[in-house]
Amino acid sequence: MFSYCADPDTLGTFRWFSCYLTNGVHWSFYLSFIKVLALLAVTAPVALAFGFAGAMAARSHIPPLGWLGKAYIAIVRGVPDIAFFLFFVIALDQGFEWMRHQVLCPDWTDPIRQGNDFLVCPAAKLPLGTAPEWVHETYGFFLAVITFSIVFGAFAANVLFGGMRAVPLAQLETAEAYGMTRRQTFWRILVPQMWVYALPGLSNLWMVLIKATPLLFLLGVEDIVYWARELGGTKTSKFTAYPHGDWRMWYFLFLLVFYLGMTRISEIGLERLMRRLSHGQATSGGELLRKETTA
Repeated sequence: MFSYCADPDTLGTFRWFSCYLTNGVHWSFYLSFIKVLALLAVTAPVALAFGFAGAMAARSHIPPLGWLGKAYIAIVRGVPDIAFFLFFVIALDQGFEWMRHQVLCPDWTDPIRQGNDFLVCPAAKLPLGTAPEWVHETYGFFLAVITFSIVFGAFAANVLFGGMRAVPLAQLETAEAYGMTRRQTFWRILVPQMWVYALPGLSNLWMVLIKATPLLFLLGVEDIVYWARELGGTKTSKFTAYPHGDWRMWYFLFLLVFYLGMTRISEIGLERLMRRLSHGQATSGGELLRKETTA
């Protein structure tokens, strides 16, 4: 905040906006963009790991493991995302507290389930009531990452499973004919070529993940949508030193530009990654690159 911001009523238009856009509440709005980017940076590799594990399980020759992988893909893909987001946050939170309750409060005799209430001993609460605010925010962010990873991991598993099945069977048979074990064939032949077939689907999934970040608002995390709604709503001098009308349209327009910029940057990066993965591959993309090289 600038030194001339002490009395906003005496400021001209430019200085008023410079003070308004740099007050403490707006810095929370700006930090929420970092929160969204951090969610994407953490969730993407974790969801990809969930997806890879799910795809490996789905193609497993061990029946129970194969059933588990296919059930994971089918159940999460068949239920609306918002239902899973709301379910997992509650289930994970209560699951963690229940485990802490069993360890920290073994002498507790009251039932945990009391009607619609879920009551554990104070020491088992997550986070503790005496914990600072940043601990509560970090815990909420942690639950959001796990929830996003489980949901989008199922979609990634379906894409990767399809990519594995798209690799020509003749190449796998040739590798085995040369004496490679099943493990060597999987890691040296199947996995490197799988990405070429899976990347278009993963690219779409990444775009969907970007557009799904406003669901943080539903998970209790103060994200950019929360702050845009709070800051853009009508403010009177009774509640703030910077009264204004309903500016939500302008705040949400700023979010629109932000998300469009994110998707455009992603498109450029994914296109370059696709060209790199297609190089030397026996696919239409690889053939096109070979023609460009020899031309």
